[in-house]
Amino acid sequence: MSWESSTLRRIGPWTLAAASLLAACTTTTTTSTGSGVPTTTTSSGSSRDRVTASDETDAHRRARVRMELAGAYFGRGQLSTALDEVKLAIAADPNYAAAYNLRGLIYASLGDDNLAEESFRRALQIDPRDADAMQNYGWYLCQRNRFGEADAMFRQALAVPQYRDSPRTLLTQGACQARGGQWSQAEGTLLRSYELDPSNPTTSFNLAEVLYRRGEYERARFYIRRVNGIADLVSAQTLWLAARIENRIGNVQGARDFGAQLRNRFPKSSEAAAFEQGRFDD
Repeated sequence: MSWESSTLRRIGPWTLAAASLLAACTTTTTTSTGSGVPTTTTSSGSSRDRVTASDETDAHRRARVRMELAGAYFGRGQLSTALDEVKLAIAADPNYAAAYNLRGLIYASLGDDNLAEESFRRALQIDPRDADAMQNYGWYLCQRNRFGEADAMFRQALAVPQYRDSPRTLLTQGACQARGGQWSQAEGTLLRSYELDPSNPTTSFNLAEVLYRRGEYERARFYIRRVNGIADLVSAQTLWLAARIENRIGNVQGARDFGAQLRNRFPKSSEAAAFEQGRFDD
């Protein structure tokens, strides 16, 4: 797991509306083909080989170090400092696609849409097979309700040969489809993600939410139980979804039990307030 995916999974929210998917927005710190495997082209241009330490230029090494720092700052929410480090990485290696990818994430977080989109496009201009940049750009488009463009970008990422992070991209795509109200498509996409990586709690949560919205309450119960069954994963959002599911099934006591957990563990949360007010259908 790269530093980016581990950092961003740690700060990712659960909620479907926020798409639970800062976890899905990652970059790579190597010259990448989109599969995450560093490669280089032979002098004949006919084949590719793995890049090793001896192949790395001094400029790229400096840029890589700056990117590692930028990622750490970004993970801690220190956006201005992260941006400074990304600028230094680009100054050292102007053709470092991953640096533009991370720059896009930073500018998106800062609310600078023009520079964010410019950065993602530049990353893909440098490396047209960078599936991480495709996914990040796709989520950026989704957040701006450009659903058709976003879905096309996710599909491009998934079509990259030997791409090894399909479950994460399918999760992002499914959450985007749900954001656009495409509940049937979202269910299918999230099920594919779950089949490839059933251990991802974010997938289970989002799938449970989509199934709840579709009236598939028993199935939704199965997936949210997988999340709430692990103490470290329980949150106000997971308990509230479980309470709403039990309420819909007609298990009044079960809904009350989850509500009691909400009051006891997350008394100041908006979910606890919604439970107290009986707003199960919000």
